[in-house]
Amino acid sequence: MFAKTKTYLLLFVATFLCGCDDSYVSSIPSYPVSLQLYLTSTYPNFKYSTNQFLLFEKRINETDRIGYGGILVCSGVDFDDSGNTIYYAFDMACPYEAKKDVRVYPVKDGLGQVKCEKCGSVYNVGYGRGDPASGPATEILKQYKTSLSGDVLYIYP
Repeated sequence: MFAKTKTYLLLFVATFLCGCDDSYVSSIPSYPVSLQLYLTSTYPNFKYSTNQFLLFEKRINETDRIGYGGILVCSGVDFDDSGNTIYYAFDMACPYEAKKDVRVYPVKDGLGQVKCEKCGSVYNVGYGRGDPASGPATEILKQYKTSLSGDVLYIYP
């Protein structure tokens, strides 16, 4: 009886440790990320928009941390269940090039798309994936988490 319980316990622990693997490894190195955007006061046109972008290639405040190549914030092309804009944040460094000074920028008239300035890879960001749509890239953009609390949008690793 004790051996059977021990076996079940061992299987449970092994399943727990191996079950939910969220270990995606990006070619973009991990750098500190911490950004707070005051949407109403600083970016009022961005708050209620869709398919708009904010680019942070340099820190605004001393406490800001903008990842490896900068942070691209996108107001998605979709809404949550309450009708609110969904925000996404990505590192601006192209994963195909993997250099901090080779960045992606919004495509003019492209619905939720950004393009690498060097290799020409186009990525879909409007629905929050950052997956390559064309070009030589096969890896998704490095994504950061976003959280909206009142009028402040937080971006973190």
